[in-house]
Amino acid sequence: MYVGSTGAAGVMQLVIEVLQNALDEALAGKATRIDVTVDAQGRWTVEDDGRGMPLDMHASGRPIPEVLVSELHAGGKFKEGAYTLPGGLHGVGLTCVNALSAEFTLDVRRGGQLWSGGWAEGRRVAPFQRAGDATSTGTRVSFRPDPTIFGAERADPQVVERWLRSQCWLTAGLTCTLNHPGGSVSFSSDDGLAGFARWLGGAHELVHADPIVTTAAAGAADVQVDAALLWTRAFAEEVVCFVNHVHTPLGGAHADGFRAAVGHALTRYARETRLLDPTEPLDGSDAMEGLVAVLSVRMRDPHFEGQTKTRLLDTAAGQAVEAAVGAALAAWLRAHPTDAAAIVGRAIEASRARTASRRASERARYERVEHLVDKEIYRQQFGIRSKNWHTSADWITNRGLLGLHGGSSKMSEDAVILDVCCGSGVVGASFRGKVGRIIGLDLTPEMVALASTRLDEVILGDVYEIPFPDNTFDGVCNREVLHLLPQPERPLSEIFRVIKPGGQFVVGQWVPFSAVDGPWMFQVVKKKQPLFVNNLYDEDMRALLDGAGFINVTTEEFLQWEDIDNWIATWETPPLHRHQIKDLYVHAPQEVRDVHPFEISATGAIRDCWRWVIYSAFKPG
Repeated sequence: MYVGSTGAAGVMQLVIEVLQNALDEALAGKATRIDVTVDAQGRWTVEDDGRGMPLDMHASGRPIPEVLVSELHAGGKFKEGAYTLPGGLHGVGLTCVNALSAEFTLDVRRGGQLWSGGWAEGRRVAPFQRAGDATSTGTRVSFRPDPTIFGAERADPQVVERWLRSQCWLTAGLTCTLNHPGGSVSFSSDDGLAGFARWLGGAHELVHADPIVTTAAAGAADVQVDAALLWTRAFAEEVVCFVNHVHTPLGGAHADGFRAAVGHALTRYARETRLLDPTEPLDGSDAMEGLVAVLSVRMRDPHFEGQTKTRLLDTAAGQAVEAAVGAALAAWLRAHPTDAAAIVGRAIEASRARTASRRASERARYERVEHLVDKEIYRQQFGIRSKNWHTSADWITNRGLLGLHGGSSKMSEDAVILDVCCGSGVVGASFRGKVGRIIGLDLTPEMVALASTRLDEVILGDVYEIPFPDNTFDGVCNREVLHLLPQPERPLSEIFRVIKPGGQFVVGQWVPFSAVDGPWMFQVVKKKQPLFVNNLYDEDMRALLDGAGFINVTTEEFLQWEDIDNWIATWETPPLHRHQIKDLYVHAPQEVRDVHPFEISATGAIRDCWRWVIYSAFKPG
C-alpha cells in the first residue's frame, strides 16, 4: 500500500524514500553531499553529511532512531518546526523500507559519537547502540529489499542517476555521487533550473538561445514557484514537475496552471502584436509544442494523490503557478520581441498545421503546403541515424517480418517496383527473386548510399513529390513511415499516382492492439521519436488506403518482440525520455497489460511485443 508495487517500481520507491530523507537535510541547509552505492546483490547504501538523526531517548525508553525505523508515524519531520519543506512518505518512509528489507542497517554520526543498529524483515537483529567515536556528522542507511516480497526485481541505477542529477539542479550547493556495478558518476551544478532545461533540450535546435527563468512567491498560500522554459524545434513537449523537490510524473494542479499560463501568455502577446488574427484560435497544446521546461513548487503541507505522490491536488498551487509563470513570461516576451516573435510564430505554425490536417480532404493530395512538413528535420535525423540504422531496432532486419513483405507480392517476375522511403533498402530487397527490378527512393543522401548496396538503383527524392511520371511502376513497397509523415494522405496519393493500373502496393505498419493500448503506446513512441504524429489504428490505415483509391485490401499480421533498451538508445531520444519510456512500461495500467504483451525482466530490461500489419492493396485496372 505504501510503496505502490511489489515489482521494480516498489523497489525504486524504497530507494527514493531513503534518498528523500537525505535530501531533506540538504534542503534545510545542513547537508552538502549525498553518496549512493548499490552492489551486485541489489543492496543500496545512502549516506549524507547532515546533522545525523537525534540520539536522544524516546518516551518509550529507546533511542529515537530505533523508534523512527520500527514504528509507523513516529517521525517528526512533518511536525511544526522540524523541516520546512519535507518530502517522502508522511512519517512512514524508513519504517516501510525496514519492514520490506531482508537486511537493514542504520549508522548515525552525531555529537562525536557513532551509533549503529541492524534489522531483518523489520525485526531487530542488532541493538541500536553506541559503536564508537565520530569525527563527522551524518546518517547512513543500508538495505537489501526482501526477495520474498519483490522477487528478483531491482531498482534501475539509471533512474536513480536521473533523480540525483535532478536534485543537484534543484538544490544549490549539493553534490551527489552514485556507485554501481557499471561505473561511478558524480553531479554538482551551479546552473540551477536553466541548466536543467538545457539538458532536457539535448541536441535539439533551439528557438531562443537562453532559457526563460522565473522565481516568485505567489498566491494566498505563499507558494514559491521556480521555472525554466526553453522552446526547441522538436515536436514533443517535455515539462518536468516537482513539489518540494519530489518529482510528480503525473503532474497535477501545478502542471495544469503552468500549461494555462503558457497558453494565455502566448495568445495575449500574439494578439497584442497582431501576429495572430483576432478571430484565429491558438490552442494551448500548440503553444506547448517543442517546449522543454522545469517547474519546481515549494509549499507547506501539499496534498497529493496517493502515498507515492505522483500527482498534486492543491488548487492553490495551480493558481499560484498560473499567476507567477504567466506574469514572468508576459514580461519576458515584451522585453525580447525578436525571440518572442519566433516562439509565438512557432506556436501559430503548429496551430495552423493541426487545423489544416484536420480539414484535409481529397484535394490535399494535389496541393503542396510546404510549411506543414519541415523536410530538413527528416534529413538531419535520418542522416545521423544511418550510422547505426541496422542495430537501432530489431524490427528493421527481422526476417519473419521482411518475409511477409516480399511474400505478399502478386506481381510478375519482370515487374519493376519502387521502395519509397527505402532507408537501408531491406524492405525492397525482400522482393528480390520475385520481381525483375527494384528501385529505391529516400530523402537523405546517407540512406541512399545504404540502400544502394541492396537495390538496383536508388534515387534521392521526396515522397511528397515522387520524381517519376504517372503509371511508372508495377508496384510500390514501404514500411513504418506513415505515422511519421504529417498529412499521410499526400504521400499516399503520390504512391497511387506512380503505380500502373492494376499494380500492387505493399505497406507494413505498426498498429496498436486496440483502442485500449493505443493512447498509452502513443506516449511511448512519441517520447522515443518526436516525429511521431499519426497514431494509426487498423481502421485508420484502411481508411487511408480507401481514400487514396486503392481496392482489394488484404492483411497479414506479425507479432515481433522488440528490445526496448536498444530501441530507445538513439540520437533523437534524450536521456530523460529514455527513463520516462521505461517508467511508462513499469507503471502501465492493468487494462493495457491485458491487451498489450510486454515483459520486464529481473534486471529491468524490457521486451515489447509489437503488432505489425502488412497491407496489400491494388490500384484499379
